[in-house]
Amino acid sequence: MRKTEIKRKTAETDIALKLDLDGSGKSVLATGCGFLDHMLTLFARHGRFDLEISCKGDVEVDYHHTVEDIGIALGQAFSKALGDKKGITRYGDTVLPMDEALILTAVDISGRGMLLCDLNIRAKKVGDFDTELCEEFFTAFARNAGITLHIRQLAGRNSHHIIEGVFKSAARSLKDAVAIDPALKDEIPSTKGVL
Repeated sequence: MRKTEIKRKTAETDIALKLDLDGSGKSVLATGCGFLDHMLTLFARHGRFDLEISCKGDVEVDYHHTVEDIGIALGQAFSKALGDKKGITRYGDTVLPMDEALILTAVDISGRGMLLCDLNIRAKKVGDFDTELCEEFFTAFARNAGITLHIRQLAGRNSHHIIEGVFKSAARSLKDAVAIDPALKDEIPSTKGVL
């Protein structure tokens, strides 16, 4: 029953989000940004998360507020759905090839939200999406989810492939980290007794 709903309304965005950590990878997305919809579709599918997001944002300005605020809401949803984190595996890592791109991600559901990111995206835009927003999304997500997230580009030239690899790899690492370990189902995976 690791499901949650988040509603977030600001002067810049109005977001309604539903998340099921134990889903089958279904998604219904209307963010106002086609490229972000594409990336979140991949994120849901590769993480096996059911994800619904509706966002009305000030996209006439640009996509920055929409992307960042969706990252915030999705991070809050992960944190809320995980509850006390009993029984989770806690860690996950993936090295994912996306054609010529090779992306490494590693996750620790630590309660300490931070992103450590090393990407070399050559193009400033993919379609009308500013490529720097990839890092903005994951910064907002990691802080609000309370996770430590490392993202490293090991290879890659095509900007679309690099960003797609990041979303797929992060999803697969998160899928492993949020998985319930049957041997630890009633334990917090920390010597501190809390995450």
